[in-house]
Formats: sequence, structure tokens, C-alpha cells
Amino acid sequence: MEIQELEGIATAVRRDILRMVAAVNSGHPGGSLGCTDLLVALYFDIMRRKKDEAGNAIFDMNGHDEDLFFLSNGHISPVFYSVLARSGYFPVAELATFRKLDSRLQGHPATAEHIPGVRIASGSLGQGLSVAAGAAYAKKLNGDDKHVYVLMGDGEQQEGQVWEAAQFAPNKKLGNLTAIIDFNHAQIDGTTDDVNSNRDLGAKYRAFGWFVDEMQGNDIAEVIRTLRKAQENPDVPTMILMHTEMGFGVEYMVGNYKWHGTAPNADQLQQALNGLPLTIGVTDY
Repeated sequence: MEIQELEGIATAVRRDILRMVAAVNSGHPGGSLGCTDLLVALYFDIMRRKKDEAGNAIFDMNGHDEDLFFLSNGHISPVFYSVLARSGYFPVAELATFRKLDSRLQGHPATAEHIPGVRIASGSLGQGLSVAAGAAYAKKLNGDDKHVYVLMGDGEQQEGQVWEAAQFAPNKKLGNLTAIIDFNHAQIDGTTDDVNSNRDLGAKYRAFGWFVDEMQGNDIAEVIRTLRKAQENPDVPTMILMHTEMGFGVEYMVGNYKWHGTAPNADQLQQALNGLPLTIGVTDY
């Protein structure tokens, strides 16, 4: 898919995110907007996914013979739900039920809701890398040559379980595992440096035996180049420090941690949508 087309999809996803959280005055727009380009690149270009003859997405929990994605920082569910819907896992119109009673699309993804595309419940931080490493190890044991991706937050690196998985993956030579950290230096209570500094994350992962790379996460072309490069390390897992801006795409949100978990009001929503034109037809639900 051409970069311009992917950028158009990303704009549509950002509109979804804003409308979803504004409708219920609840949710996490900041990180969702910042990670939009990554998820669009994964689902519309990088990942080898199962589809039927009509091109519709096919989902099964086994995940054999297809690339897998795990969202560890589950609070950015708006971007995950939007990308899943727009890549064919369920109707885009269902996004209008976000965080409402009896909806499958709750604030944090859950397997109990049986949402196509959701493989783990990720409300509690720190678990995604362990699950992804386990899935990558299973693929290796099964002779499955497909790849596993996981996204984490940089604040999430303060969780101890992350580092148990960080030790496991290189020891099992999981070259089929690519982990990405949303390196926006912000979490719900402030900057990561002020809350509990991670110091040199790259040096830490290198010490554990990972190949460490970096990329600008709000540049889709660079995201695609870096993700493809990660597939070239057959015996070493890759950790990508993805530099993003919280709230990217909405001028008044960019770089402000206060939008980590705050929804825009009606006026703010309209201001944001005015800066994000419809790019792939009248597709707002």
C-alpha cells in the first residue's frame, strides 16, 4: 500500500479515536493518537494476516501461520479498536458503542468480550511482553515462521514482569519477536523522568541481549522501514524505541501528558476534527 494511502487511513483512525472518547467523556486519546501510525503500518502493510477470498479478515485465537500483535498498554484501546475495525475484523459502526453498557468495546480490551483481533486482556500493565515472548517461543517450537509484535508504553517499563520477559526472549533466541516501546516520555501522572526514570532503556535491553533500534513513530515510511529491518535478525529479538508525540495530529494535545486520559469536550472535539479532514470518503460512523 502506498504511504499516502496509509496516511489517509491514519487520519481516519485519529478521527475515530477523538469521536469515541468524546462521546462518552472517557478514555485515553493521547497515547492512542501517538501510536496510530504504528498500528496502521502493522495492520495495513507489515503483518501477514489471514483473509477470506473476499479480503475480509479471519480471526482465530490459535494464530497459527500468521503474524500476531499484542497490545500491552491496553488503555490505548481506542486506536486498537479503530484499526481492527478498519482492517476488517468487525464493522466500523460498532466503534460508536465504545465504553457503553453491554458493548464489546470496553475501556481495556478483554478476551471475555470475544472481540475479533483481541488475543489478551490488557488492563493491567506489564504483561504483554511475557505473552508475546511465549507466543514467539511457541511458533519457534511449532516450526511456524511467522512473526510476533508487541507494543508497550515507556511508563510500563517500570513494571518488574517486563524484565523477566526481557531476560527470557534472548535466552530462547526469539528472532521472531519484535517489541516496540511507545517512547513518548509521558505517563498519567507526568513525565516518566519525574515519576520513576527509566534512564537508558536502550542500554538495558542491549545488556539483556536484544537488538535495539529506534524510529520516529509518527512517520509511517520510517516505521515500515524499521519494522522490516527487525525481521532480519533470525536469532535475536528486537526492541524498538519508538519516538512519538502524545496527542500527535491534534495541535492542542501534542506533547501534553494531561491528554493521556482526558477526553475533549464538544468544542475541543470540533476543533480537532477541523484539523483532520475526511481522507477516505464519508466513513465516520
